This record gives sequence, C-alpha cells and structure tokens, in this order.
Amino acid sequence: MQAQLGGLTSFNAFNIPGSARMAALGGNFVAAKDGDLHLAAFNPALLDSTLDGALGLSYVNYFDGINLGYAGYARQIKPRWTAAATMQFAGYGKQTELDALGNEMGSFTAGDYALTLGSGYQVDSVWSIGANLKTMYSALANYTSLAMGLDLSAAYHRPEKNFTATMLVRNLGIQLVSYQDGVKEKLPFEMQIGFSKKPAHAPFRFSVMYDNMQSWNLTYQNPTALVVRDPITGEIVEEGGWFFGDQLMRHIVLGTEFLFGDKLSVRVGYNYRRRKELSISEKPGMAGFSYGFGVKVSKFQISYGRSIFHLAGPAHHLSVTTNLQRWK
Repeated sequence: MQAQLGGLTSFNAFNIPGSARMAALGGNFVAAKDGDLHLAAFNPALLDSTLDGALGLSYVNYFDGINLGYAGYARQIKPRWTAAATMQFAGYGKQTELDALGNEMGSFTAGDYALTLGSGYQVDSVWSIGANLKTMYSALANYTSLAMGLDLSAAYHRPEKNFTATMLVRNLGIQLVSYQDGVKEKLPFEMQIGFSKKPAHAPFRFSVMYDNMQSWNLTYQNPTALVVRDPITGEIVEEGGWFFGDQLMRHIVLGTEFLFGDKLSVRVGYNYRRRKELSISEKPGMAGFSYGFGVKVSKFQISYGRSIFHLAGPAHHLSVTTNLQRWK
C-alpha cells in the first residue's frame, strides 16, 4: 500500500468541487441532466439547449484562508450544439517567505487559474457527448506552471424514466511549463461513471458515483491507526476486515436529493474514502458526510453545500445561477 494519492500530480485544486450541489451530494456528483450549469461545467455531456443563456457563479470558503470559485456561461450555438466557458480560480492567500534557515524574508501570494471551453452535442433523444478543453496556469511565488487538459464525457438520459447515466474521463493532457526545469508533473487523470434515478412518484432522487476507475487500490498506510500486539508473542495483530468491500467502497460516492416541488431540494451525501482517510479512529465525527440545499428565488437558483472533511471543520460552498434570457 502507498500513501494517499495526493501530491503525485499538479493542479489538484481544480478537483475540489466548486458546485455547492456536487459538494452536498458527496463531492463527485455529475449524473443528472436537469439544466444545471454547475454540473455541466464539469461534465460537458450535460450541456444542452435548456442551458442557453445560463450564467453561474460559485464560491468555496475552504480551509486556512484558501478561497476557490468560478464563473461560467453557456450558449446554444446550433440546434444540437451548446457551448460553455468557465473561469476558475484557487487563491491561497498571502504566505510568509522563509530562507533555508527559517529567517523571514517577506511574503508572497499564490494561486491557480483555469479557463475551460466546453461543448456538448445531442446525438439523439437519449445520448449526448461532450468535451472540455482546459488551459491551467499556476503561480506559486517565483514558480509558475502551464498545462493543457481535456475532459471527455458521455451521458445517457431517459427523462420518462427519471434516469441518467454518465461516463467521464478527466484531465487528459500535459504540463507544458513545469515549476522546475526538467521536472514534469502529471495532471490528476481520472475516470468515473455514475447514475442517478428518481423512482416513480417518489419525492427523492438517489445517485451512485464510481470514481478513480483507473486505479483499483486506493488504500494507504494510516499513521493514526492503533497498533495492536499479541500480549504473549508481541507480534502485531493484523487488522481484520472487509478487504474487498473496503477497496470497492473507496470508489463509491452516495447521494440523495429530497425534492419538494421545483422550488426546494434538500441534499445529503456520503464519501466513504474521505471518511477513511481523514477521520480520526478514536473520534471520527461526521467526516465523510455532506449536506446542503437548493432553493429557487425569483429568477435565481441558489445552492449551499457543507462538506465535512475532519474535526478541523467543514468547507462551505455557495452557488448561484440565473438565465440571462429571462431578464429580457
């Protein structure tokens, strides 16, 4: 087993869900084709004519002064084609600069930025495909990096069955300019599938996402795990458990939306891998759980999501959407 997957790739800030709806449903929800620009920004196969003129803004109050967000706009360009542009940012605030001996030399700022141009194509009444082309730039003090990435996706949508299934390949690409000469870093490549289903006459929709298809074993050595030794032999007692099930569940993200008409929805999610990696065994709390809501107010759709990572506190997500066509 290895350490966590984090740190092996660059531009990981853009994997943090900016959408409040995604965050509330476990952090990886992109399998509902219901005119949500915030989902379509991450899964371009969801772009369709219902998003013509949609404008979306999102903000994330993350940890330790980190702020993230984006602005996106969609426009139908042909009967079957819809395009979108999204500008993302991740600001890490002002940092103290130290020399090799720990002496303070001043301060610097750090941030990551990405411009995404996406397009969705409606193949027929149930199938759609899409692609995102991303230009990503990072400035960390005197170190800069530039990368190009590509997302590819497909969606199967049966509105009469209230069923949507999607497949998404994220961050195919290359680092064009590296932070250090001769040291190329990979982009956070990922493959995922998922579906959402609203049972007939039921006031809720549930979703299941399977992420990181490209790698089966997502376990790691937990430094906080209790070490149990046999009182007679002194040998370490291996932790028993549900090994196959544990590895499978590290790929699974579960979510449920409770629908109160078209004005209000309440959302809850569970991310098993997040709970296993970030909770403290003696006091796990609500790590891995998330919740939020969406409410329609006049011409605006407002969503809030609260993701609980660990005992240090949650992350707060706020998204707002409107359609400029309705303001004419």
